[in-house]
Amino acid sequence: MVRRTRPAGESEEYLRAREELRRAEIGLMRQREEVAALRRALPPGPAVEDYVFLEGPGDLGAGDAPVREVALGELFSAPERPLIVYHFMYGKRQTGPCPMCTMWIDGYNGIAHHVARNADFVVAAAADPADLRGYARDRGWHRLRLLSCGDSTFKYDLGSEDENGEQDSTVSVFTRDGDGTVRHAYSAHPRLADDIQERGIDLLTPVWHLLDLTPRGRGDWYPTTDY
Repeated sequence: MVRRTRPAGESEEYLRAREELRRAEIGLMRQREEVAALRRALPPGPAVEDYVFLEGPGDLGAGDAPVREVALGELFSAPERPLIVYHFMYGKRQTGPCPMCTMWIDGYNGIAHHVARNADFVVAAAADPADLRGYARDRGWHRLRLLSCGDSTFKYDLGSEDENGEQDSTVSVFTRDGDGTVRHAYSAHPRLADDIQERGIDLLTPVWHLLDLTPRGRGDWYPTTDY
């Protein structure tokens, strides 16, 4: 049994409201677990093209080698490991790095070595390899593998780029069969519905959740690339 303590001086009204909130938090936790189970239970996804990316000098795993091509299937370190790809809004019509994506990726750089125990993880953008790598150096993203989509249709096919080159943030998960076939397992986008524009991948950063703990909440705050 967990022994709960509380600060002195809380009113009965506060205690009743806090207990109601605790029960709601338990319900939310269980709902998240149910959703995660549904995600894990998805049937095998469709086979996808073995897209080719460009990996710039200094990228994790590339050392000081010149820009080179790397195929989607080569991003798996073992057949049984999933591959997570974060689609970075940078390149083409998105001429500057997206501040929101930047906040997300700042966090990924901090935890990439933990994720690597269970899955392969890369960040893919439409930007030129040199521009992408330069920005990564400025941000201190030293734990991430950064890829340029080059001339491939990867971002368009996965729904993170439209026909005009407008970019969107997306997260995609892929698996690889024993025979080398790469399959799309799952993707999530910020827009869950017409009236839900930027909440679809909230769970991918702790920033919003920390702000949600406070009385003011997240409000209309939006990140920037420089404070």
